[in-house]
Amino acid sequence: MGSFACAADLKAIEAEGAWADLANPRTMHRFLGRAAVYHADRPAISFQLLSGPRSRAETLTWGELHRRVTQAANLFRSLGVGPKDVVAFVLPNATETVVTLLAGAVAGIVNPINPLLEADQIAAILRETKAKVVVTLRAFPKTDVAQKVAEAVRHAPQVDTVLEVDLLRYLGPPKSLIVPLIRPKNPVRHSARVLSFAAEVARQPGTLSFADPEEDRVAAYFHTGGTTGMPKVAQHKVSGMIYNGWCGQRLLFRPSDTVMCPLPLFHVFAAYPILMSMIASGSHVVFPTPAGYRGEGVFDNLWKLIERWRCTYLVTVPTALAALMQRPIDADVSSLRGAFSGSAPLPVELFNRFEKATGVQIVEGYGLTECTCLVSVNPPEGAKKIGSVGLPFPHTHIRILHSNGNGHVLKECGVDEVGEICVANPGVFEGSTYTEEDKNHGLFAEDRFLRTGDLGRIDADGYLFITGRAKDLIIRGGHNIDPAEIEDALISHPAVSFVGAIGQPDAFAGELPCAYVELVAGAEVTEAELLDHARDRIHERAAVPKYVEILPELPKTAVGKIFKPDLRRRAIARVYDAAMETAGIEARVAEVVEDRKRGLVARLERTGEVDEDKLARVLGEFTRPWEWA
Repeated sequence: MGSFACAADLKAIEAEGAWADLANPRTMHRFLGRAAVYHADRPAISFQLLSGPRSRAETLTWGELHRRVTQAANLFRSLGVGPKDVVAFVLPNATETVVTLLAGAVAGIVNPINPLLEADQIAAILRETKAKVVVTLRAFPKTDVAQKVAEAVRHAPQVDTVLEVDLLRYLGPPKSLIVPLIRPKNPVRHSARVLSFAAEVARQPGTLSFADPEEDRVAAYFHTGGTTGMPKVAQHKVSGMIYNGWCGQRLLFRPSDTVMCPLPLFHVFAAYPILMSMIASGSHVVFPTPAGYRGEGVFDNLWKLIERWRCTYLVTVPTALAALMQRPIDADVSSLRGAFSGSAPLPVELFNRFEKATGVQIVEGYGLTECTCLVSVNPPEGAKKIGSVGLPFPHTHIRILHSNGNGHVLKECGVDEVGEICVANPGVFEGSTYTEEDKNHGLFAEDRFLRTGDLGRIDADGYLFITGRAKDLIIRGGHNIDPAEIEDALISHPAVSFVGAIGQPDAFAGELPCAYVELVAGAEVTEAELLDHARDRIHERAAVPKYVEILPELPKTAVGKIFKPDLRRRAIARVYDAAMETAGIEARVAEVVEDRKRGLVARLERTGEVDEDKLARVLGEFTRPWEWA
């Protein structure tokens, strides 16, 4: 592990040799095998089905995990999975989820699927990736995953085998005796054969039964975005997966570290910067409950779980941090050395509150599914610029470019000049980021730099700041919501002429969807009626707008497109004014202006005496900046 405090440290690491020349394993099985040799009897992964600090837990050592993954990879090969065939899994977190993720990448191409998706979306992903084998849950109380997957497989006829994971084995009496009596029935409505994952894995040998050639290849398909719309599927090569682990081991983690990770393994943050870094460094990762932060009792017990496992790092996202900071620290968390936050911008107030409560600073970073995750991070041992997503990782090159829309660069931006963030690193699959070929057109600048769709700038010290999103996505608690889905639902009302959906600031979720509407001339409808209309037509609850407002006319560009920056200004002013009024602060938003470096900034004016500290706390809950007019 090397020092990482400034840009010069990163340059020194890069000077050790080109990425391609470093002595990294070339296959996933050899990568895991190295951990099994160096750290055989050390704990690798732990999982608790229930969130209590004394609840039953299962721990696998690196030697045990290596054997279990080898057996599962042999099973997948025996079911006809070759290097270019797909093993999909629709699972919450569990030991079997880790095993399937790794074994799928050893035997073929693994395709993690969000179990919160609806059956039709799961089916669409299974068809897009041409999955042969699906690993999912056996029917279990309080979850409908098995039922949704059975329906999805019915509409994905190329799936020939379903392997079921039974969570019953994690329970002790009396619950282990009750569950079989109340277990929901899972009517199988498809033609794929259904087998027990545990029984089939146990039959396999513990040494690899097939050749594992040292060649870089696609080993994972991850669907992008959140829970709305048909996700795109990104392709990840073994080299990119190992690059994430190398970054974690080289810059941060030691074999003695234990990382608390209540994030789902269908998300790149948990799968790559965390799990791959554990493999590279021999550290220990703990997954509490199948649903992670969404699990029953997790927020109430998390400090005690950190004490139980003597965790040195916590992995989190802003929405989880906001909930966590509402609970008293009721345990010994002195083992913590750091915490990571990703997926959405982190409000300043939340950063400060966590540091005050724990004595630990949050390390904020930036990554994308399309880059096999890691892009940049605030240096753990150096200056953390609030609002920045830090410095590029070694062997990652970021350029801020102005583009004419088809990948031909018009101009490279100067220091602090805003443009599109474009990335080249070992995690970028040049020219073939997505499985659908037409989705790759225009995606690369100079055939090398992935155009992220995010707007940002780089300051004089090399720190990256994200200032907006070229793609207009609404990011609610780390989930991407396509505004088009909201707009399509509202425009279907006969009284509606124009709709503009945006993300309004929210102290908990970062953003919440809201919509502004212009009516057909002479039409009459209430905002409540429009909200009901949208709710009936938007199938994903997270995408239903939290606020709908009818305006006499929506702001438009010269060519008649809805001008969303004006709608965002309106939403910022409304939300900030309401927050200040609720807190009894005598101030209001005079205007919202576009700042070259910071994006949209709320300018305030006093309407009476103002408690500056209270104001900073209230508006510090939000990610958008403010200043006095």
